[in-house]
Order: sequence, then structure tokens, then C-alpha cells
Amino acid sequence: MDKTGEAHGLHIHLTGVVQGVGFRPFVYGLAQRYGLVGWVRNSSSGIDIEIDGPAGELDAFAGALITELPPLAHIDRLETAECRPNGFTRFDILDSKSEPGAFQPISPDMAICPDCLRELFDPADRRYRYPFINCTNCGPRYTIIRDIPYDRPLTTMAGFPLCHDCAAEYHDPLDRRFHAQPVACPACGPRLQLEWTGNRAHQTVFHGGDALEATRRLLKEGDIVAVKGLGGFHLACDATDAAVVGKLRRRKLRVDKPFAVMMADIDTVQLHCYVNEAEAELLLSRARPIVILTRRPDSSLAREIGPERANVGVMLPYTPLHYLLLERAGGFPDALVMTSGNLSEEPIAYTNDEARKRLAGLADALLLHDRDIHARCDDSVMRVWSAANKPAIATSLRRSRGYAPLPVKLPWVASSLLATGGELKNTFCLVRDDYAFLSPHIGDMENYETLCSFEAGVSHMEHLFRMRPEVLVCDSHPDYMASRYARERAAREGLPLVEVQHHHAHVAAGMAEHGLSGERPVIGIAFDGTGYGDDGAIWGGEFLITDYAGYERAAHLRYVPLPGGDLAVREPWRMALAHLRAAGLPWDGDLAPVSFGRERGDHYLEALDHQIERGLNAPATSSMGRLFDAAAALAGVRMTVNYEAQAAIEFEARIDKAELCAYPLDYANGLIDPSPAWAAFLEDLRAGVEIGRIAARFHNGVARLVGVVCGHLRDEHGLNEVVLSGGVWQNVTLIRQTMALLEQEQFTVYPHRLVPTNDGGLALGQAMIGAKRAANGQWQGPIGNPPRATRRNDKDTGQ
Repeated sequence: MDKTGEAHGLHIHLTGVVQGVGFRPFVYGLAQRYGLVGWVRNSSSGIDIEIDGPAGELDAFAGALITELPPLAHIDRLETAECRPNGFTRFDILDSKSEPGAFQPISPDMAICPDCLRELFDPADRRYRYPFINCTNCGPRYTIIRDIPYDRPLTTMAGFPLCHDCAAEYHDPLDRRFHAQPVACPACGPRLQLEWTGNRAHQTVFHGGDALEATRRLLKEGDIVAVKGLGGFHLACDATDAAVVGKLRRRKLRVDKPFAVMMADIDTVQLHCYVNEAEAELLLSRARPIVILTRRPDSSLAREIGPERANVGVMLPYTPLHYLLLERAGGFPDALVMTSGNLSEEPIAYTNDEARKRLAGLADALLLHDRDIHARCDDSVMRVWSAANKPAIATSLRRSRGYAPLPVKLPWVASSLLATGGELKNTFCLVRDDYAFLSPHIGDMENYETLCSFEAGVSHMEHLFRMRPEVLVCDSHPDYMASRYARERAAREGLPLVEVQHHHAHVAAGMAEHGLSGERPVIGIAFDGTGYGDDGAIWGGEFLITDYAGYERAAHLRYVPLPGGDLAVREPWRMALAHLRAAGLPWDGDLAPVSFGRERGDHYLEALDHQIERGLNAPATSSMGRLFDAAAALAGVRMTVNYEAQAAIEFEARIDKAELCAYPLDYANGLIDPSPAWAAFLEDLRAGVEIGRIAARFHNGVARLVGVVCGHLRDEHGLNEVVLSGGVWQNVTLIRQTMALLEQEQFTVYPHRLVPTNDGGLALGQAMIGAKRAANGQWQGPIGNPPRATRRNDKDTGQ
């Protein structure tokens, strides 16, 4: 009743991440505080509240819903409507309500919270040293959900009936484990099991605490153990033991690509790596991603963690099992390799049976448990960097556990659609209403196993978010596996298909992440290794004038041949010689790429020269990624690679940061010609200039070139906003220098942050373009002005 004696009623509907995060007990507590009566209930579309009380208390209650959220909750919409008071006598939490067709965002899996961590190591607590301790503020979410609403019977915990004590907590609205769906204890919950592989498979199987201690003993003694985590298996071993890390490389068929490392605590990280405040904050965040750090020279980590790399990917423990494994006792290593449980390029293993089949040849033992993982989810990878006099920026390199499937809010309501992403670092994106749900990391679509993982992920997320796409969107490349899936499904289900140019999608992803409406075009700079162009060439050094509806290709790197096609990607020495030939510069015998080719036999150089001259299996490319490959090879850093961007990464690592000079790249009439840079590069090589200075001058030159082109485009189009997208922008030196130059010239610059700048963000851009085309009733082909530089002639191709 208010001061006049009149009672008031209020109905509230909330959407967002409001289930499985302690929201209902939070509402219950607020109702008790303000002396209100009524009820709260989960539904498939969010949370509903109906409440009676004085007007002032109702207003205070509604305000507190927004300002005092539980740690993992996020409200997207709060809708209120006055209603007749219903004469409630108390406040209740009602059973969940299922609504056909309704959906809601789902919380990602989160790291163990401080309260659970304290209980884990408290001998007086009944969950002391229990590897599956959790509450509403932490633990598995997305990976155990089979269906919504998020209730225990619809998760993989359905097979674990609650004991009396856990049931009391689960049903107590004032307990932090109220309706924590994975809640369990040693009496009623999942259990560990250690099994042997290979010729030891007949040995004793360990359970519970014995399995944990046996695993610690194996790791300490130099064995490799496959450990079941939140979203799949890791392959674990002592990160300070060079012999076992080398053995893991050979078994996993991973030649040079760095391994991620898990360290016991932040103090340990600081012993091995340089850590600034922003990096420490990210390491300790609830998402607990892998963070790329600079390794200290005196670190005891095995060199084999990342050959030829000054950096290392580090994460802290994020499950109770991890904390127990890394417990400091008995001389146990303070750092473990924790790399994805798979053979190179396969999806991460996530079921016990899959681990027994696929990881038996990689691991000496398997640490399993009986809480099923319903949706696989790899670790996220982040990096922190900063431009001059700017706050540090945390950038996603792989968006997965801890972040996915949190949605990106769109600037408008869109058609229901599925965007299938690219070939490398694949993710897909579902759009419903004004939500874009970007999937966890799938991986490189190079084999049948990854395609099966992709299809399973699509099916699961379509089911969770209660949508069947009305439109399918894919990359315009004719051979991408994800694009073939979209084309075949569109034909099978009679759905419209939108094919999107690769670099247009990159820029659109950057626009969407920053909430740009697309009403005004931007200058989009898409630098990557490979993308199918509208003219059939391989693009990758692109300046676009773009919005979501269309784009104009305003400038690009001059075409050079890609001799051997994909072989040139794996052998950067080929690109170095192709660029020299395009620049009219000689292949001198003392150049590293020439010497490397000659070592293989004179016919290698002759065949390469013939390929370039005749254009045989040598498609034209404007790729910035291949330009950096060429520079790395010409500098003698690396002639061949065994993982993506390896040469460019190692080239950047050589930079002398004190060097301020820059190699010149010419720009005129929409074409960027690196020939002057190559001439200066060769002159420095012959003069014996240190590689670090050469690497710096090359990077400086590309950054200054971006500033020059953007200045011309601003003069021509009157645009001042610049979006940076594509895998090349993972180069911290390049993006730092480019942003500093552009902001000095008063450009507004949008780099990627939470959505990967590499192909892991591509599906979001595809979805935005597909949604805009669907709204306009346009489907196939490019939209907007015809690309300026797609007319093929000798000047364009360099042939």
C-alpha cells in the first residue's frame, strides 16, 4: 500500500544472461529487503516477476535489479507494466515455464569463484578437495546445457540425483547454490578416473582422490596425460621438461606452433613472464583466457614450448581440478603444458570414448570423469597491447570458452539467419532478432572431423536459440567447406543464399563489434593472407569504402603472382622471389631465398621463374600477408612454415624498436606498389644492416603507407572513420604504429577487441551483410558500386 492506502502491482520481464547466474535468489533477496510479495520465474524467453507493494518500494526494487546484478548476470532488456495487485502473501520462486519458440542468451562457462576456491582447500568443508565444486557464480554452463530453460534435468547433470545436503542448498533461495544446476559433492556428484593407454592399458584403474594423486605423479615423472576439462580434453605435461615437451610435439605432429601453458598462480606467471596490470587483470578474469605474454630470458620453461618465439600463451587454473593438479606440494612443476587434446588440425576431443580412441596414441594416461560435456569448447586466446599514451587494449585472437556464446547486440532487428564463416579459424554466427550469437572456435575446416564438429555445433545452437534460418550466408570462395555446406543446405531446404566477399565481411565484423549502424560508410582496411576476390584473384591488401549493404574497392596492393598457389603460402621464399621479379629486381645468388631454392636444385629456380613468367599455377594476389611472408624470407628469417603466419610472426619478433626509418611504398590511382620498398630492402641487406633494423623499417613503411592512403580517401570521400580488420592486424607492431599515425591525423579508428580480427570474426561480418541484403530483398552477388580496380590488365597484375 502507498501513503493513500492503495496497493500497487508490477509485472517485470527481463532478457539477457539472467539464468544459471543466481538471478532468482537475487530477486528473492531484493523482495525480502523491500518487504514485497509476489513471485519470480524462469521461462524460455528470460525471467518474469510479478510483485505487489507500495509504489516507492516497487520503484526501488526495479532500480536495484539493474544496479546490483549478480556477478555473471547481464540485462539486455527490462520491461515493466503496472498491473492489479494480486493479493500475494509472500514471495515465491516458481517452477520454470517452457514457451514454444522462445529463447534467451546463455552464460558461457566461468572460472571457479573465490568462495568455491576457499571451500576447495578448507579441511572443514564437506567439499574439501572435490574436483567438481561450483555454485551459481562459477562453473560449467554452455558446455553442459542440452536444452532451455536452464534447469538440471536439461543438462548433463541430470544423471546425478542430489544428496540430502546438496538438495537443501539447491532449494534454499538464500544459499549461493540455489538452483546451481551443476551443484554436487563427493556423495552424489561426478568422479575422477585415471586409465592407462598403450601397453599399460591393462594396469590398475584409479578413482577419485587416488586418480588425482596418480596423475600428479605421472606428470612429475615426465609422462603426458590427457585431462578432461570444461569443454574438452587437454594434453598436459611438465612445461619445464624439454624431453617430454619434445615428445608431445612429435606425437601431436606439431612442429613449431607454440603450446599454451597453465601456471599455478599470478606470482608464478611473473617469475616466467613480464606481466603488466592489464595482462594480470585479464589472466585473473572470470573468463580465464590464454593470454599472450613476453617470456623472461631466465624462465625455466622448456624452449620447446615455442621454438623461435619470445612469447608464450599463459593461462591460470580455471576449474577446481586444475587447482588440485597444480597444487604446490612435493616438488610438483609450477607450470604445465595445457594444449588442446587433439592431433594437429583435428577438433578437440570432448567425450570419454572419443579420448580413448583419438588420444591413446598421444597420451600415456587419460584423466577422465563422468560429467559429460555436451558442447565442445576450446580455450579463448587474448593479447594486450597499447598505442602511445593510450589505455591498454585487450584483443581476442580466439573467442571461445568464457566468452562464447555471449551475443553481439545488433543495431537493428534482423532476419533469422546462419552465417557459416570461413575456412581457417572457423566460427559460425546465428542471428535472431537483434542478437548475433557467434559460436565457439571450431578450427580450420580441413577435414571431415572438423566438418562434423561444425555441423553438430550448428544443430545444437539452432536448437538452443529456437531458430531455423530463413537465410544462409557464406563466403564467396567456391571451395570453402563451410561455403559448400551453406550452398548445399540452401538448395536442400529451399532457402535464399547470400555469398559475401571475404574482406567486406572482415570490415563489417569490425563495424558490428563497435555498434556502427552502417548508415554512413567507413574506410575499411582489410589486411590478411587469403580471400577470394570478385575478379577471381586472391585479395588481402584491401582498402574498401564500405557499409553493410555494399563496398567499393578503393585501393589495393598491386597484384603479384602466387607461384605454386597454396605451396607459396607454405614456402615464403617463393613469394620473396615473386615480389622481386614483379619489382624488376634481380635474383642475386647471395639472397637467402635464391640460396634456398638453389640448394633444392637449379631446376627449382627455373621452374619458379617459368611459373611466374607464364602464370602457370600462379594466381594473382594482392595479399598483405604474403607481402610480410616475402619480407621475412628475403631477410633470411624463414623459408618455409608449418603454421599460419609463422614467418611474419618471427619477422616481427626481430624488430629493433629504436629504428624510426621506413621503406617507401608508392601509391597512385588506387594501386600500392611496394617496388621502392624492395629496392631499399635489398640495399640494406647488401650493406649489412642488422635484420632488426630492416624489420622495423619494413613495418614502419607499411604503417606510413596506410596513413597516406587514408588521407587520400578522406579527401576523396569525406570519410573520417577507419575500421581495421583481417589477420595481419594481429601484428602488434603494425597496428600500434598505424593507429598512432591515423589518430595523429584525427581519424577515428576502430580495431577489433572482443571479436577476433582474424577469420574467427568473419561470420559476424557475413551475418551483418546477409541481414542487410535480406532486408533489401537482395541475395546473390556484390552490391554497391563496381569495384574500381577489378579490371585485369598488365598494370594491375604485375605480369
